[in-house]
Amino acid sequence: MVLNLDKCIGCHTCSIPCKNVWTNRDGAEYMWFNNVECKPGIGYPRKWENQEIHQGGWTLDGISLRLAAGGRMKKSLNIFHNPDLPTIDEYYEPWDYEYGRLIDSPRRTHQPSLRPRSRITGEPMTLQWGPNWEDDLAGLSETGPGDPNFKDLDYRTYLQFRNVFMFWLPRLCEHCLNPACVASCPSGALYKRDEDGIVLVDQERCRGWRYCVSGCPYKKVYFNWKTGRAEKCIFCYPRLEAGLTTLCAHSCVGRIRYVGVLLYDADRIAEAARAPQDKDVYPAHLDILLDPNDPEIARAARFQGIAPNVMAAARRSPVHALIREWRLALPLHPEFRTLPMVWYVPPLSPITRQVDDPSDAGSLIDRMRIPVTYLANLLTAGDEAPVRLALKRLSAMRRFMRTRRVEKRDAPQILDAVGLDTTAVERLYHLLAIAPLADRFVLPTRPAGKDDLFTRQGACGFGDAL
Repeated sequence: MVLNLDKCIGCHTCSIPCKNVWTNRDGAEYMWFNNVECKPGIGYPRKWENQEIHQGGWTLDGISLRLAAGGRMKKSLNIFHNPDLPTIDEYYEPWDYEYGRLIDSPRRTHQPSLRPRSRITGEPMTLQWGPNWEDDLAGLSETGPGDPNFKDLDYRTYLQFRNVFMFWLPRLCEHCLNPACVASCPSGALYKRDEDGIVLVDQERCRGWRYCVSGCPYKKVYFNWKTGRAEKCIFCYPRLEAGLTTLCAHSCVGRIRYVGVLLYDADRIAEAARAPQDKDVYPAHLDILLDPNDPEIARAARFQGIAPNVMAAARRSPVHALIREWRLALPLHPEFRTLPMVWYVPPLSPITRQVDDPSDAGSLIDRMRIPVTYLANLLTAGDEAPVRLALKRLSAMRRFMRTRRVEKRDAPQILDAVGLDTTAVERLYHLLAIAPLADRFVLPTRPAGKDDLFTRQGACGFGDAL
């Protein structure tokens, strides 16, 4: 999946169908498989990005990868107390209201008040945190200093009213190529599906150790306190098998989400995750993504048993175009070394100062309200070059299309500086601005054959009638 942060309006419409369909039961009240956070901020659960606290993801030990939370020995010593596990307060204690008091209240002068009660203990409680607590800068003055993306920036400057900036960050499970949650599970309950790379939890094998919760650096694995099992985003795989997109993507009113097929070299995953420096992980991750239009790749795919309709979808994939062809989409915190497969197009923002030469894309980017350094810390482990390239191309597309529409002329010199041509920009504009559903979601249906890659692990969610 690719999400275009330049168009997210923070309406949370993506979160509601996900919540209603997948987490509408006891024990899952505080679970948000898809949530929208306000940045800057510490997010949900609180300070999930700070791995000095949560010890999620992987670290590089010489030339070897190891889990940041430690291996089998450390987990065995802490098997009855996981010191890296987020507490319920870092999410929020789920609550309800005594709605019966509204119905049963006798006639009175003042409307009866409703006290929140914990869904866990049943006792009255004081509300202190929630999944959207920082929305619309409500609590940024207090939580902003805890945002690790202010690294190499003076956060005090950007928390001043005249300098403050804001954008929304929708988050879901990253369905990583090198998932730390899978490696952390002692019972082997988490696994990555062969046919589409979706990471799932086998509810029958889960024993509630919760090391997957602390091992995930994105904190997108949850523990159901009622059933004693781990739960997470399933990327709506029953819908995907029918060629339908995820609920969050389908319901998005801003049309910011793109879902498609990505081919990758599985034999090089470990090599990419072991890149020497944190800034090298994103380029290494990009290198293992394969071009479906390459005849050699197509032959290898056929040899591996990848179905023709999957390859056809890969060639039309909007995700491949945004990530690899145009280099607009970037991974979330590649320094966690999990190689995430949900990527983000960085947001443009208003210009804070007058630009002497509007054709100078570099000068334009440096005068935007959102600091490039902040976006680089969020998306490229601090490397500003890929973020600058993406922002320059987005800005060039806007200026080129504005010149064409308003001044009725083409200005190819705008595109030359960012390595694009007119054909590429027309495709890019169509995809980012006005693309219909069929172009934003290019998914293969489950093939009918029994020997293909889609059916190696058996049907999941649909029977033979599909």
